Amino acid sequence: MRKISAFLAGLVASTGLVLAGAPAAQAQSCAGTYTIVVGGTGDNNSAAPYWHGNISQRVGYPAQPIGINARQGVNELNRLVRDHRNACPGQHVKAIGFSLGAAVVHTWVTENWETFDNVNAVLIADPKRAGDPGAPGAAAHPAVAPVAGFPLAGADDFFGNVPVLTLCTDDIICDANAASGLPGYLWEGKHGNYNFNVDTYADDASGQWFNGVFYP
Repeated sequence: MRKISAFLAGLVASTGLVLAGAPAAQAQSCAGTYTIVVGGTGDNNSAAPYWHGNISQRVGYPAQPIGINARQGVNELNRLVRDHRNACPGQHVKAIGFSLGAAVVHTWVTENWETFDNVNAVLIADPKRAGDPGAPGAAAHPAVAPVAGFPLAGADDFFGNVPVLTLCTDDIICDANAASGLPGYLWEGKHGNYNFNVDTYADDASGQWFNGVFYP
C-alpha cells in the first residue's frame, strides 16, 4: 500500500500546468443526443484514439491531474453544455468522461445538477468514485488528495437526480485497493480496459459496473 501511495502522490506532484485550447464546436442539428466527452490525462482535446461512436463535442482543457486543471475542465464543460442547451433546449445531453475526464464530469454534475434536466453522465475509471463496492478512487487517497487539490481531491457520489453510470474494473485509479495494483496500471493495461464506444451507454444509464458485476 505504501508503494501505491508513493506512486499516486508522485504521479500528481510531478505534473504541471499545461494550457490547452478548446476544440472548435462541431456543427450539428438539435436531433438525437448531444454526446460530449472529456478525455483523461494527456488528452488535452479529448480526441485520443480510444474514443469511438457518435461524439457531438470534445472538451479541451489542460489534462494533467491537479485541481486547477480539473477546474478548467469543469468550467469548459459547463460553458459548452450551457451554450448548447441555449441553442437546443430540448435535446438530451450525455456527458462521458474517462479517468481525469471522469473526475471533471463528476464534479460538473455535483455542482450543476440542480440547474439541469434531460442530462445523464457516464464516468469511466473515475478517480473520485466513492467506495462500496471496493475502495474509493485514487483522488481520495490520503497521499494524493492534499496534492491534487480542489475540486479533484476526494470521493463522493453526490449527483442529485442526474442518472450517472460508473465503470471500474480492477483499476487502482477508481479503486485504490484493486487486486491488479501498480502492475495492472503500469504494464497490464487495466486502466484502459473499458468500452469507449459512447453509443454503448443509454441516455438513462445509471448504477455501477464494478469488476464485471452490476450494482443498481
